[in-house]
Amino acid sequence: MIVIPAIDLKNGCCVRLEQGLMDKDTVFNDDPGAQAAEWQRQGGELLHIVDLDGAFAGEPKNRTAIEAIVKSVSIPTQLGGGIRDIATVEAYLSLGIGRVIIGTAAQRNPEFVKEACEKFPGQVVVGIDAKNGMVAVQGWAEVTGVTATELAKKFEGYGVSAIIYTDISRDGMMQGPNIEATKALAEAISIPVIASGGLSSLKDIENLMAIESSGVSGVITGKAIYSGAIKLAEAIALTKK
Repeated sequence: MIVIPAIDLKNGCCVRLEQGLMDKDTVFNDDPGAQAAEWQRQGGELLHIVDLDGAFAGEPKNRTAIEAIVKSVSIPTQLGGGIRDIATVEAYLSLGIGRVIIGTAAQRNPEFVKEACEKFPGQVVVGIDAKNGMVAVQGWAEVTGVTATELAKKFEGYGVSAIIYTDISRDGMMQGPNIEATKALAEAISIPVIASGGLSSLKDIENLMAIESSGVSGVITGKAIYSGAIKLAEAIALTKK
């Protein structure tokens, strides 16, 4: 299992939100490139980037910061937030982003995911964010009537590299990931699942490693490593044992 450090961008800065609320943000670093280099220095093997402004606006908003991140690291990157069309996918991949994450558009237009997978094999990830098991879109501002598992099953056979599953109620709250829901989703599909939201301790990582055989391939961590609750290098070392 891989531990993936996160950089969430708002107004060009690295921030963390609580439960996806834009007005509950904490700025951790105003230099995204430097932050990215630091996570790489600590052993990060893949960097998770979210354009928060883009997620709400439905179009890219933090390009300068994203370019700075790509230039600062040699490890692969994955990026989500406001990716709604093939042109945006193409633009980000040509910028040097390794994989794009399609969220809102995946729920609204599964054919877009299929087209992206066909055009850019191995470079498309789907982000599924859920509140009480139901998919939330548009920067989590809108909860749908579709369950996370129902949506995930639509992408079987498309060539999606991974599903990032976020439990919104736990995101940024340091209460531990939703192990049961993550396991249930991973067992229901053949696509690898990356857990996101709520990571607070090395014990949480051990709990996720215990369900790795269900199809959980990684975990994203943000607030825990920014606040020092988890040391990234220690978390990575744990998964290598």
